[in-house]
Amino acid sequence: MEWFEALAVMFGCLIAIMLTGMPISFAFMFTCVMGASLFWGGWVGLDQLAMSFFSSVASYTLLPIPLFVLMGDVIFSSGTGTTIVGAVDKLLGKLPGRLSLLSIGSGVLLGTMIGISGGSIGILGRVLVPEMLARGYKPEMVYGPIVSSGALAILIPPSAMAVFLGAIGQVSVGKLLMGIIVPGLLLAVLFAAYIIIRCKINPSLAPIYDVEKVPTREKIKSFVYYILPIGIVIVAVIGSVFLGIATPSESAALGVIACIILAALYRKLTWKMLFHSGMSCVRVTVMVFFIVVGSISFSRILATTGAITELVDLTTGLDINPIWIIILTQIILIFCGMFMDPASIVMITAPIFFPLAQALGYDLIWFGVISLLNIQLGLISPPFGLDVYTMKAVAPKDVSLGTVFRSSMPYLGLGLLLMVLLLFVPEIATWLPSVTGK
Repeated sequence: MEWFEALAVMFGCLIAIMLTGMPISFAFMFTCVMGASLFWGGWVGLDQLAMSFFSSVASYTLLPIPLFVLMGDVIFSSGTGTTIVGAVDKLLGKLPGRLSLLSIGSGVLLGTMIGISGGSIGILGRVLVPEMLARGYKPEMVYGPIVSSGALAILIPPSAMAVFLGAIGQVSVGKLLMGIIVPGLLLAVLFAAYIIIRCKINPSLAPIYDVEKVPTREKIKSFVYYILPIGIVIVAVIGSVFLGIATPSESAALGVIACIILAALYRKLTWKMLFHSGMSCVRVTVMVFFIVVGSISFSRILATTGAITELVDLTTGLDINPIWIIILTQIILIFCGMFMDPASIVMITAPIFFPLAQALGYDLIWFGVISLLNIQLGLISPPFGLDVYTMKAVAPKDVSLGTVFRSSMPYLGLGLLLMVLLLFVPEIATWLPSVTGK
């Protein structure tokens, strides 16, 4: 069988099974059973497939994923995220679009602890939406900033998706975590600048209201008691990797301990909370690892057919500027994000896209950063952006899905602007990894 026939058979089978509504993990597994029988020699191939399933998850590289998920669950279950939002609120003055800026600032802080877009949107949606609507904020300044906070959760360590992408794309996870910091903070600045400028031009978008004056002493107390302790998490997760004193797996374990300490400092630590956090972490981890098992075996079967190598050779041999090929891969990622969850997108595309980017001579850390950005942008793109549906679930019932989508479009545009900047100034993503300890 020719390589393109093998490629068509494998992807055709995968897509056909997915269209039946079967979960992506089982779709991968059934496709792998078919592929192993066809390309690995029948029953012998099935034995080899079982070994492949085991080796797929018996990897130290994947260890940060459940630990980062547990960090987010501890923060979410303990209610610490709500406490942080309240503390940031006290520190903000009388700024244009104050509550919208609060969602961006809180999104950055939550991103250092949660690392999952849905968690950040859920917390901010429940805490801020009622207050913003009561103050007369227009939808663009209510739902758009909160949906955009999901991108900050993905692009600021700890990011479970960055670990996931690094493991599948065979990229240094530590350097990829460092690589997303500057783009994530730059995106937050773009969001904040847009909000301030729009509210200056059109104050009716976010009416100015009298803010209860908080004494300087109270502000200092809020900063010391509720914001400064977040530094424990930042130092544990980001600082340890940056200084080269811990691997990503070790830093993730330190991050879990730091989040538990943080919950204790805020008097939110209970056995019930720890139990619920642990159970939630187990459910998410099992789901993710089922996808890992199927997709890695899927890519191994494709590799043995020669399909990936031939496809890369064919693409690199095209008489066009390589940057257009990179742009095409990113458009595909955004398109996939409209219909699929991030883990599934990574599993389907990374085994092909990363070898392609490497063959074209591009830095894989840089490619990983723009891939993460565009996977997230796909989650707020119409018609089926999953983060928009998450926002709709926590918004008032009379708010239409179209309203949430329209309010998110300016922030989608700013994300695309950041992608263009990364394409032409790759140092935004590659500088910090180049100076890390490991």
